[in-house]
Amino acid sequence: MRLILASQSPRRREILAKFFGAFDVIPSNVSEDSKASDPAEHAMEVARKKARDVYSRYGGTVVGADTIVVLDEKILGKPKNEEEAKEMLRALSGRIHKVITGYCIVHEGREITGYVVTEVKFRELSEEEIEWYVSTGEPLDKAGAYGIQGKGGVLVEWIKGDYYNVVGFPMKIILELKNLGFKLS
Repeated sequence: MRLILASQSPRRREILAKFFGAFDVIPSNVSEDSKASDPAEHAMEVARKKARDVYSRYGGTVVGADTIVVLDEKILGKPKNEEEAKEMLRALSGRIHKVITGYCIVHEGREITGYVVTEVKFRELSEEEIEWYVSTGEPLDKAGAYGIQGKGGVLVEWIKGDYYNVVGFPMKIILELKNLGFKLS
């Protein structure tokens, strides 16, 4: 069976490689826009579009995923610039937010779709900490303007749920692939 990751995320690639030896990486060319008003539906819709796009061109078993950060039911995407990153970090400071990853696995024409939610609480951040973190460049390509697996881990007070979900690839996907017959390495 051919396993394909429909993502260019290096973090998703690293996590999948921990559990499965051989797979292909073929990013989809679809827009990450969604008409869904519910954040979980939004993430699943984008994941479905990614997986369907790659499956329609290459077949195999395709995994699509979309990770979003949600604060007060508002989706915080990737910041457009440093100022927007600082605004997001100020909003997250001292608060609990949700990280939601929607996923879709297309296997033999059948779709397995779902989502995983993890709660994350940030410490109270000083303006100096926000300035420092943004100056690292790390938040500019991350939903919610932080990466827990990097320097952004210092911003987090606690998490409730799947750590790998916050990174962008929940263990639920690994278990779904195992249940489809892919052997863990």
